[in-house]
Amino acid sequence: MQKALHSLKIQKRIAALSVFLLIAKVFAWFITGSVAILTDAFESIVNVVAGLIGVYSLYISAKPKDQDHPYGHGKAEFISAAIEGSLITIAGFIIIYEAINNLIHPHNIQQLDYGIILVAVTGFINYFAGAVCITTGKKNNSLALISSGKHLQTDTWSTLGIVAGLILIRITNLVWLDSVVAIAFSVFIIFTGYKILRSSIAGIMDEADTELLKKMVQTLNENRRVKWIDLHNLRVIKYGSTIHIDCHLTVPWYLNVHEAHKEVDAVSALVKNEFGESVELFIHTDGCLEFSCRICSKFECTVRQHDFEKKIEWTMENVSSNHKHHA
Repeated sequence: MQKALHSLKIQKRIAALSVFLLIAKVFAWFITGSVAILTDAFESIVNVVAGLIGVYSLYISAKPKDQDHPYGHGKAEFISAAIEGSLITIAGFIIIYEAINNLIHPHNIQQLDYGIILVAVTGFINYFAGAVCITTGKKNNSLALISSGKHLQTDTWSTLGIVAGLILIRITNLVWLDSVVAIAFSVFIIFTGYKILRSSIAGIMDEADTELLKKMVQTLNENRRVKWIDLHNLRVIKYGSTIHIDCHLTVPWYLNVHEAHKEVDAVSALVKNEFGESVELFIHTDGCLEFSCRICSKFECTVRQHDFEKKIEWTMENVSSNHKHHA
């Protein structure tokens, strides 16, 4: 809850900053007449809209669980990121249209010196604001904040490209460069929008986070206890800043309920220590069966029915399977 509220606070500040930067870019376009600056200002309009959507989505995701939403409201962040990615992609195509139109119907550019300075300042501010968003988003597992940060930093690169183009125009007086630069960076903008959209759809569809799974399996392998005979049916689902994990843990069949629960607590403590308190862990315990002896490293077991043959190294592939492992 605290992480979600912190993310919401940061997102509100970014939304306010986006409005200020939009005004600065519109003024720069007004005094120069540059279509490249106009397209940069147009992208800032997307920033403002996306920022407002991001604030609302973080407000929703920060709500506690209720009867209608037993896993919380974190999916709202994926919807926000999907809208933001779509807006970025659409903005990229509109920029291409405006740039091509300017090539066909060129117009004069004026007061470039002031325009260059204004746009360059907004670019640097965007970059550092984006860095704050990404850092905070990764710390709080907030896709909405990470998406906003990437959007702001993408805006920075497009802005710097536009500044470079304006400087070339200032030196060479080749007005057509204004449109060429705008087209080149709109392709980069479209690609970034696609990546954000792809990531959000993956979250909505509960696509497996392979990097998270690899890190989790590695942690479990490195800290494996002898009573953790087998691990399978591992599932990881993200609900905004909350990570929901469930799995089946095979333990010796003769453990009583309290002893088995101690092993569950040990797994839970290990995972939360590594991935934070935003993790929800649900572990189902299975008692070992006869074939488990061949992969069980609890050598002092008095009820062993088969000799130990080999240790099964847990991997992302075999812990995701829905069956117990055999030698």
